[in-house]
Amino acid sequence: MNVQEKEMAMMKSEITKEIRAVFKTNMKVFDWDIPENDDKKTAALILAVMQDALDELKGEAASGKFDNY
Repeated sequence: MNVQEKEMAMMKSEITKEIRAVFKTNMKVFDWDIPENDDKKTAALILAVMQDALDELKGEAASGKFDNY
């Protein structure tokens, strides 16, 4: 296991918590703003936007945008 993998093993739980927190916060906003909110539909929409953002970050990382971060 290399240094990055060891660090990721320590950080995985924290990163997961942060991602879940962003998702839950946005779910709450939809529930506050839309009284008759469909939670399943909202979850799918939020997850799609989050996936788009992750895909964009993946592309940026692959292209070297974060090589000297």
